[in-house]
Amino acid sequence: MGAQGGGTMLEELILAGGTTVVAAMATDSWMAARGGVARLFCRRGEDQQAAVEAQLDNNAALVARADDPERVRQALLPVWLLELESLLGQYPDAADELRELISAIQERLPETQRGWVQNNVAKDGGQVFAAQGGNVIVHQAPPGKGSGGDAQ
Repeated sequence: MGAQGGGTMLEELILAGGTTVVAAMATDSWMAARGGVARLFCRRGEDQQAAVEAQLDNNAALVARADDPERVRQALLPVWLLELESLLGQYPDAADELRELISAIQERLPETQRGWVQNNVAKDGGQVFAAQGGNVIVHQAPPGKGSGGDAQ
């Protein structure tokens, strides 16, 4: 499934990508993550790839020097969301490669750096039941008398 899969799916991919990239900064998995991100951006040519590599190096150095690395990662996240959004807007075919990169990086991250993102949206009277790492069991009465719904 490519980047054409819809706006929400693309937004989720970008968020997962940005979160994963900044989570890998200043960890043992950084060099592999850096290489994968640089390969994604090679589509824009060698000069742009070199610029992205320099940006990655500078960002990782900020995280490594920080007294509060998580605060720095959170500050850098919007930058990488914009970079990935721009890349996928220009090269939608990079979506599958980004998915593979996210998976590869997350497997290498230390347990403390593995982040999970879950976005749930309910619209127009819809309902969402969601969990991460667990179960959701819902016992719901049908709409109508005694259910507490729509009584005015």
